[in-house]
Amino acid sequence: MISAHSVPVFLYLKSQQKFRVAGTWRPRRIAPDARSVQEDEPSLAEAGAAPGSLSGMKTEAQPSTSSLANTSWTGTVISDTIPGSQTWEDKGPLTWSATSGTSEAQVSAARVAEAKAWEAHVFEAQARTSQPKKNSVLEAATASVLKQKSMYEKVQVTEKKQSEVLLARPFWSSKAEYILAQVGFSMKPSCLWRFAHLWLNSGGCSFAAIYIFMLFLVGVPLVFLEMAAGQSMRQGGMGVWKIIAPWIGGVGYSSFMVCFILSLYFNVVNSWILFYMSQSFQFPVPWEECPLTMNSSGFDPECEQTTPSIYFWYRQTLKASDRIEDGGSPVYSLVLPFFVCWCLVGAFMINGLKSTGKVICVLVPLSYFIIIGFFIRSLLLEGAKFGLQRLMVAKISDMYNVSVWSVAGGQVLFNTGIGLGSVASLASYMPQSNNCLSDAFLVSVINLLTLLIVTSFNFSVLGLWATVITHRCCERNAEILLKLINLGKLPPDTKPPLDLLDNPTSIYNTWFNGLPQHIKSMVLREVTECNIETQFLKASEGPKFVFLSFVEAMSFLPLSVFWSFIFFLMLLTMGLSSAIGIVQGIVTPLQDNFSFFRKHTKLLIVGLFLLMFACGLFFTQPSGSHFIKLLSNHWIVFPIIVIAIFETVAVSWAYGARRFLADLTILLGHPISPIYGWLWPCVCPVVLLILFVTVMVRLCMKPITYMSWDSSTSKEVLRPYPPWALLLMITLFAIVILPIPAYFVYCLIRRIPFRPKSRDRPMTASTSLPLSHQLTPSKEVQKEEILEGDETKYPSTCHVTS
Repeated sequence: MISAHSVPVFLYLKSQQKFRVAGTWRPRRIAPDARSVQEDEPSLAEAGAAPGSLSGMKTEAQPSTSSLANTSWTGTVISDTIPGSQTWEDKGPLTWSATSGTSEAQVSAARVAEAKAWEAHVFEAQARTSQPKKNSVLEAATASVLKQKSMYEKVQVTEKKQSEVLLARPFWSSKAEYILAQVGFSMKPSCLWRFAHLWLNSGGCSFAAIYIFMLFLVGVPLVFLEMAAGQSMRQGGMGVWKIIAPWIGGVGYSSFMVCFILSLYFNVVNSWILFYMSQSFQFPVPWEECPLTMNSSGFDPECEQTTPSIYFWYRQTLKASDRIEDGGSPVYSLVLPFFVCWCLVGAFMINGLKSTGKVICVLVPLSYFIIIGFFIRSLLLEGAKFGLQRLMVAKISDMYNVSVWSVAGGQVLFNTGIGLGSVASLASYMPQSNNCLSDAFLVSVINLLTLLIVTSFNFSVLGLWATVITHRCCERNAEILLKLINLGKLPPDTKPPLDLLDNPTSIYNTWFNGLPQHIKSMVLREVTECNIETQFLKASEGPKFVFLSFVEAMSFLPLSVFWSFIFFLMLLTMGLSSAIGIVQGIVTPLQDNFSFFRKHTKLLIVGLFLLMFACGLFFTQPSGSHFIKLLSNHWIVFPIIVIAIFETVAVSWAYGARRFLADLTILLGHPISPIYGWLWPCVCPVVLLILFVTVMVRLCMKPITYMSWDSSTSKEVLRPYPPWALLLMITLFAIVILPIPAYFVYCLIRRIPFRPKSRDRPMTASTSLPLSHQLTPSKEVQKEEILEGDETKYPSTCHVTS
C-alpha cells in the first residue's frame, strides 16, 4: 500500500515515469515553465523535506486483508493557480486498503493536511528560485551563469578602457570649423600667383577648362578617398594606410616626409609676406621710390638702373646672390619675420584642436572678406576692362598640348593638397558618420571658385598695371622725340602729338601707326614700342608676380599704403591657414603613433617648431629663394604623384574599392555612387601614371632654369640649374619614396598579409573613437550567442553607430 503522505514525493520526481503501485498511476506531463521552476529548486531531498517531516509518515506497499471492501479513490489532489505551478491528476483507479484502527475519515483528514503542507512548500520553493542557491543541484547552472556574467563584465571593462583611450582624440567643435580648416589648407598664397600665371601663359580659358576637368576627374575622387580613409579609420596620414593596406603602409611615412619638407620652406614665403607687410607702414612705401645713398642726396645708382620694386625685392628683401652656388649666412632681415611666423603658428596650435578651430574661424573668413573686397575694388580700376578681356581669351590649340594637361594636373594635386597627409589628418577628427563625399565636393568647389575670383581681380589689377606703365611709356617717348627734334637729330615729321593727358596710349599709338614705314623705323631706333598687350604679358612669374608686378600696381592706387597693407594681410592670413593645415599633417601622425606626444601636446608643438625653424633657416640665406623655386616648381610634384598612385592602389586593390564603398555606405547611412568604384581602381591610377611620365619627359627635354640678380648690371639673368641641383632633386625624391619599398620588405619578412584581415567585416572603430560615438552591437550580432548551450546572448563584436 502507498500511504497518502507519500503521494507528493512521487509526484515531485523529475523522472516523471509511471509507477504502478496496486494500480496504474499516470501523472500528466508538467508544463515547460513549471519544469523550469522545478529544475531551479535546490535538490530532491530538500524539496520533500516538508512532507517527510510529518511524524509517523512512512511509505509502504502491502496487500490488503481487511474485511472492508476495496475502496476506489479518484480525485484531484493539488492544483496551483499561480503561473508555473504543477497540476497533479489521478487518471486511473487506485486501491487503498485501510489498516485496522484507522477510519476512512482519518485517512482523508491526513491527506488534506499533507496536501496543504506541500502547497505551502511549493510557494516557498518558487520564492527561492529568484535568489541565488547554494546547493549541489544548481552548481553547474550557476557556474554557467557566472561564466557568462564574467565574460560580459570583461566586455564592459574592455569598452571602459577603450573609452578612456578615446578621450585623447578630440572632435572639431562644428562642421564649419572642419570645412574652413580644409579650405584654409588648400588655399595657399602660391595659388594666387601660380594659377593666374598659368592661366595667362598656358592657354587662358583653355587651361581653365582643362583644370576643371582634371579637378573633377582626379582631384575630387582623391580628396574624397583621403577624407574617407582618415575619417573612417580615425588615424592621421601615417597610420591610416597601415590599416587599409599593410604592405603599402610605407606611403604614410612618405607623405609625412614630404609634408615636413614643404613646411620648412613654406613659412619662408610667409616671412617674405610679413616683411613686406611691416614695410607697408612707411609713406611712401619703399618699393615706390629708390633709396637715397648714404651721406648723399642722390639715389642709389643700382636702383636707378632698374625699377624700385625690383630693387627692393632682390637687394633689400632677399639680398639675393648672383648664383645658387653662392651661399652665405641667413639674411637677418628675414630671420625675425621667419621666427614670428613660426611663433604665430605655434601659438595657434599650442592648445590642440580647440584653439586651432577658433583661429581658423577667424583667419579664413578674414581672408575671404578681403578677397571679395579686392574683387569689387578691382572692377572699378582703370584698365580693369582690358584685364578681364584678356581673362576671357582662349587658345584652342593648347587643348591638344600635352604640356598644358600635365601642368594643369600637377596644379590640381598641389591645390587640393593630395598626398601630403593633411587632408586625412584633418578628417580624422570628424565623426565616422560624417558625409565626407559632400565635404570633398564642397571644399573642391570653394577652392575652384576662390581661384576664379582671385584670378579675376589679379587680371583686373594687372590691367591697371599694364595701362599705367604703357601710359608712362608713351609720355616718355613723346618727351624723347621732342628733344631729338629740337636737337635736329630727327625730322619734324616725327613730332608726336602734344596733348597726351586724356588717353596717352590711345593717342600716341594712333599717331604712331599712321606714320610712314620709313619714319616709323626712325622713331623705333630712338625709343621703345609702347604696347599694352606686350606689357600685360610681362607679368612676372612665381612669387615675383605678387612682390613685383602686383605690388607695383598697388602703388598706382590712391591710398596705396592702406591697400598694400590690406593686400599683404590677406596673403598672411592665407599663408598661416595653410601652414596650420600642413603642420597638422605632421602633428597628428606623431600623436597617433606615440602616446607621449598625445599627453604632452605643448611640448610636441614647441619642440617641433624649434626644429623646423632651425632647419628652415637654410632657405633664408641669399640663395634660399633659388632652392625654394627648385623644390616647389620642379620637385614636389613627383613624390605627390607617386604617393597618390599608391593611395589609390591601397584602397582599390589591397582593401578593395567595392568593399571600401560598402563600408562607407554602412558608416554614412546612405549609398554612394558606384562610379568611384570605377574611378579609384581604373581612371585615377592611369591618369596619375601618365601625368608622372609627362612631367618626367618635360623635365628631361627642357632644362630647368631660375632667375637670378646680376648685381654688376642691375638686371635679372636667366640661369640654368647646375647638375648637382638635379642630383639633389633625385636624391631627395629617393629618400622620401624609400619608406614604401622598405615597409613592403618589412611586411614580407614578418609575413604580414597583403590584404587586411577580416575581409568580410566592415570597417571598425579604432582605439581613438570618441565617447560620443559609443560602441553598440549591430542587429546581426545581437542574434548570435556568445556561449553555446545557454539562452543568454551577448554581442560578440561591436560596430560604430551614431
